[in-house]
Amino acid sequence: MLRYGFGFLVVGFAAAFFGFAGIASASLGVARVLFLVCLVGFIATMAFVASESDRVSH
Repeated sequence: MLRYGFGFLVVGFAAAFFGFAGIASASLGVARVLFLVCLVGFIATMAFVASESDRVSH
C-alpha cells in the first residue's frame, strides 16, 4: 500500500509540473491518505508487538 502512495505522489508531482492542478491535488490527497493509513498501521503493529513481548516470560 505504501508503494501505491509513492506512485500517487510521483503522479501528483508530474501533474503539478505540467500544470494540471486538479489532478495533482487529487493525486497528492490520495497519497497523503495512503501514507497516513500505513503510518497508523505501523504504529498499531509496533504497539501490539510491544504488548505481546511483555507477556512472554523468559
